[in-house]
Amino acid sequence: MKIVLAYSGGLDTSVILKWLKETYEAEVIAFSADLGQEEDWESVKNKALQTGASKVFIQDLREEFADEYVFPAFRANAAYEQAYLLGTALARPIIAKHQVLVAEAEGAEAVSHGATGKGNDQVRFELTYMALNPALKIIAPWRDWNLNSRTALIEYAREKGIPIPITPARPYSSDANLLHISYEGGILEDPWSEPPEELFQMTQSPEKAPDQPEYVEIAFEEGNPAAVNGEPLSPARLLTRLNQIGGKHGIGRVDLVENRYVGMKCRGVYETPGGTLIRTAHQALESLTLDREVMHLRDSLIPRYSEMIYYGYWFSPERELLQRLIDESQKRVSGLVRLKLYKGQALVAGRKSDYSLYREDFATFEADQVYRQKDAEGFIRLNGLRLRIQSLVGRGQ
Repeated sequence: MKIVLAYSGGLDTSVILKWLKETYEAEVIAFSADLGQEEDWESVKNKALQTGASKVFIQDLREEFADEYVFPAFRANAAYEQAYLLGTALARPIIAKHQVLVAEAEGAEAVSHGATGKGNDQVRFELTYMALNPALKIIAPWRDWNLNSRTALIEYAREKGIPIPITPARPYSSDANLLHISYEGGILEDPWSEPPEELFQMTQSPEKAPDQPEYVEIAFEEGNPAAVNGEPLSPARLLTRLNQIGGKHGIGRVDLVENRYVGMKCRGVYETPGGTLIRTAHQALESLTLDREVMHLRDSLIPRYSEMIYYGYWFSPERELLQRLIDESQKRVSGLVRLKLYKGQALVAGRKSDYSLYREDFATFEADQVYRQKDAEGFIRLNGLRLRIQSLVGRGQ
């Protein structure tokens, strides 16, 4: 048997590589996706080969990830349970997609991943496998083996001579990419326990952020961020730039107890500095350029759209249908937004667009020639008619 493993070089997938090889007497091909997590990829490759991989594929998917996964979600202002900007949920389908492509190219019969049987990632990986190549066998070691804890994995790795990146003293795990870093496990499993400051990697503490605010301008074209402070940038470079700027000011930290798809609550801590700036600026620009009813209709669909991504349905007909509706709403979301960054906050300081629906001559509180205030009386009477009738009936009149 030939198996393609989604391999990160961390504790779980390092153990899984060895376990697959021994359990199935299989050839294991390691696949790693560079999504901007700043790994030493040569070290990852060498570790996979030393652990028993027959081949190692490492693909630079940063631009594809930003352009085809992150930006579509941000055109929708997607956020699961109003807070989580879906950094891991957006990464899983692109990893699984290219894992399937490697399996097809190498003639592999099976694919495998390192997601646990308690989490969301198992669903995200496997729904993508099923959507793109249902003939592939799926092997999920966490659901099959008797290594039922990360402590057991650490012991297994030591027995097999596998180098491990964590210790019992720092048992929380992390997942990083261009959009965010997530942290879970260990002391973070106590929702009353504040995350230690040394945990954070993308953002500095707001208390230690600069004492002077910084202004940043983000230009958008059809709902996508396209330039920072007047400099056009590719999607991945733009996200990297905004991560640096936002991280310096302590922006984008989220501490969330969320509802996993499998039914339990979990505590996650996230850093999403650049994404937070993009979302804040995008919403500000939409306030100028989107028609009221289009905005309200679109906004009513965003919780469902965000759930689709969180639950793993990126490659589903319903997500693709909803994406087309969202993208249609973005045709005139072009313009410039100025943000003021200070001590963990991103405040809107200005917005402008050639497609702005805001008209000062209509909105002014000063004298104007375009709006007859007397007309509001009839508007209110007609909209209040059903309320008047309801009251009259209640009074027996």
